[in-house]
Amino acid sequence: MHPAPPRTAYLTELSGLVLLHARAQGITPAECREVLADVSDVDRDGPGSWSEAWLTAADRQDDPLAACRRYNLARFPYPATAAQRFAVARCVESFDTWRHGRGIERLVLPVLGERVPVWASAADRRSRPLLLVMGGIVSVKEQWAQFLLAARRLGMHVVVAEMPGVGENPLRYDPDSWRLLPALLDAVSAVRSVTECYGVLLSFSGHLGLRWASREPRLRGIVTVGAPVRALFTDRAWWPRVPLTTRRTLAHLTGWQVDDLPARLAGFALSDDELSAVRIPVHQVVSTRDEIVPMAESELLRDRLPGVSTVEFDDVHGSPGHLTETKLWTVRALLSMSRGPIMARAAVGGLFGLRRMLRRQP
Repeated sequence: MHPAPPRTAYLTELSGLVLLHARAQGITPAECREVLADVSDVDRDGPGSWSEAWLTAADRQDDPLAACRRYNLARFPYPATAAQRFAVARCVESFDTWRHGRGIERLVLPVLGERVPVWASAADRRSRPLLLVMGGIVSVKEQWAQFLLAARRLGMHVVVAEMPGVGENPLRYDPDSWRLLPALLDAVSAVRSVTECYGVLLSFSGHLGLRWASREPRLRGIVTVGAPVRALFTDRAWWPRVPLTTRRTLAHLTGWQVDDLPARLAGFALSDDELSAVRIPVHQVVSTRDEIVPMAESELLRDRLPGVSTVEFDDVHGSPGHLTETKLWTVRALLSMSRGPIMARAAVGGLFGLRRMLRRQP
């Protein structure tokens, strides 16, 4: 056994967060602890670094999707070093290897003056609803393979993309970043026959979806988990509680200094008028111990949006301990919004209810 290397507060926090993200990708806590045992630095490469530990773990994998998931963690939460930028490229390459023969295509779309890569369900001449899937500020598109594989069962065209500045998305994150979503819809509609559009827009991308919905009617419904709305961007008393990982990542994506964020983020806050203009169904998962997004956000949505539906889990941001329930609830919400088969809705709803009942039993 090697003696535990000294750790900074940031590394300690990041190690805890990555355990949650790893579990969502099928990586065990035991493997995480083994990989992180000798890590002593996040902001450099080489021996003892975060990047080298996860790159080594990825290189050991025989399965390209398993490698992809570990390359993702090598660049987590954002690529700050040369090795982490290399990990982004390897993450994409591994996913590209895995997706062949699975009905998944790579599209590079013209969006807001840039070329934005996305993964899409295979071309289908039939007219179908479009499902846009996007994670938050630390989530790359390669994490959402399950949505692409489920495209035909959902009866939808599926496109998974990234927040501005995340993964391969070259755009800068700012208060106008909501424009990415309608621009993606336009670009996808040029190569797929799209009837209507729905979004599984998680965390910070849920904020983009709400702002889009306040501006135009083409988005027909949103499923989100832990979306910031206003308080995160304006509540100075809450801000010191926000994890340093979140603050540093926001600084990376916006190009602003960490110390300047509290004053500059106010432009992201959704106004009462914007929320009043949101007329579509919004399904939100609320984590009652969310360390990033205050509970005031979900309460604001319940107060302002007549079409909001909420499920609460006793969990931290993203409800990583309730992945199965979140997946079932998301599918049920999508089938409900898109008027999917009644029997399928009932079946998924029944599974969701059973899962919650079993969890409550001692």
